[in-house]
Amino acid sequence: MGLINLGNEGDPVLTRLVEEDKVPWYRKRNLRLLYLLLYPTCMGIEITSGFDSQLINGAQFIPPWLKCKSHPRTTNNHLRSADFGHPSIDVKGNHVHVIDAPLLGIISACYSLGAISMVPIVPMVAQRFGRRWSIFIGSFIQCVGALMQGFSVHVGMYIVGRMILGSGIIFCIVSGSAMLGELSYPKERPMMTSMFNASYFVGSLIASGIIVRTALIPNDWGWRIPSLLQCVPSMLQMGLVFFLPESPRYLISKDRHAEAFKILAHYHAEGDQDSIFAKAEMAQIETTIKLELESANLSWWDMVRSPGMRRRTFIAMAMGLYTQWSGNTLISFYLSKILVLIGYTDTYTKTMINLGQTAWSFVNGTVIALVAPRFPRRVMFLTGAIGMLLVVASWAAAQAQAQKALEHGTTNHGAGIAVIFLIYFYSVWYNIGNNALTYTYLIELFPYAERSRGISIEQFFGRGASFFTNFVNPIGVDAAGWKYLLMYLGLLVLEILTIWFFYPETYGRTLEELAFLFEDRDVAEKATVAVEKTIHYGGDHDKDAMDGEHIERGQEVVVDGGEKGKKVD
Repeated sequence: MGLINLGNEGDPVLTRLVEEDKVPWYRKRNLRLLYLLLYPTCMGIEITSGFDSQLINGAQFIPPWLKCKSHPRTTNNHLRSADFGHPSIDVKGNHVHVIDAPLLGIISACYSLGAISMVPIVPMVAQRFGRRWSIFIGSFIQCVGALMQGFSVHVGMYIVGRMILGSGIIFCIVSGSAMLGELSYPKERPMMTSMFNASYFVGSLIASGIIVRTALIPNDWGWRIPSLLQCVPSMLQMGLVFFLPESPRYLISKDRHAEAFKILAHYHAEGDQDSIFAKAEMAQIETTIKLELESANLSWWDMVRSPGMRRRTFIAMAMGLYTQWSGNTLISFYLSKILVLIGYTDTYTKTMINLGQTAWSFVNGTVIALVAPRFPRRVMFLTGAIGMLLVVASWAAAQAQAQKALEHGTTNHGAGIAVIFLIYFYSVWYNIGNNALTYTYLIELFPYAERSRGISIEQFFGRGASFFTNFVNPIGVDAAGWKYLLMYLGLLVLEILTIWFFYPETYGRTLEELAFLFEDRDVAEKATVAVEKTIHYGGDHDKDAMDGEHIERGQEVVVDGGEKGKKVD
């Protein structure tokens, strides 16, 4: 378990109630409808991210994009050039067009730069206007960016369009992932938040399939069509998001308790206003949020104010870095370069390898997203990180042999196939931890009052790491070849050590039972007392019986079928 105290959870009273519910979600009409709406509006957010990564990866397979010329403009009688690529010769002596590594890096990285610029204001928008409006605003911004990107007349306009896209996605990711955790029934919450990142592969697969066909178009529409189609998921979110209920936790934080209880009863108790579970859940949320807000200033300073919050912030920072610094960005953005280095130069062959890799990632990513939440979080993160370390080490060895053969004028087909296999195999291990559990873990780790800021911190460091790697990767791949993978081996070792010593276990608890994971256990027990009182004595969500102030000092609480619990001091 490591040398550092890994936290403690509150008494899982509500979790035990959830475990007693044996009716599956698909037999609950209201919950079924809720999940049907959550998929396109919240899970669908990552479709845009997946589409974007494959758009840049796939564009490198499209000759018209590489050959794209700016519309001629003159400044002081001199032609101003802002072209994408330039003529070159590949490893087999073929005449091709390529984009200089620094320019390709900035084209890929500017998406993350746009996201970083919005981090300071995203939590404020989510807290003031609610999760739904934050998703709508972000989706609208992404539509503007997609249109600018698709109708670009020079590389500068293309880069600005991508920055606008990135500035919109972070609004959607922060609020969409939080909505999934806060609206889902506790039994399905880990699965729903795990599926959030799995939808990335849906967008990635769609983009790969589109590019296979548009790559054959012999003009600029070969890359403009997929660029414009990037706004479709955002338009879907804008059209459907207000059919979703608002987060009950957001409503409670705004003293709209009756609305919050109505949503909980409607979706978590199938409309039963007298449901003990709905009342107990309401009591737990009310008490927990009240305790959180009493000690929080709702500012960025809260993230480092206490030892517990500093621990959470450090973990969010680490997760952001490791989701981008584990070697995955090489595959997502620069597979074309890697394939050329091992001898695959034909456009159709590269697009089909890319499509196959994307389809395989979609299949295993979806299956893993359904399975991984059923196991302890630390075990899954460690399993994934160790698996990635072994695969990247093997990948480096195979790529070294493939490149060595090309340098001597021959082709090592076995080494090339081994590299492709290992790239496919890598996705399994990445998906086990960094993909399937990132948002599940963040939502469990941070209490409601700081959840938007916590996810924003992970996004800030993730996007910052993505900006850095996407800018540096093409330069490193060109300059160092297979040796560049050695850097990722060192980072993966560091990732394993961080998980072992710092990641607490959050498996098998409700969000409120985890709210005071690193804080004084007595604080967590106040929420437990409120739930126990509601379960054993009943309660009315409109009365003070669920208010934390109503827990009287010295009062005994009956729990577990009649046994008296400890007094509240």
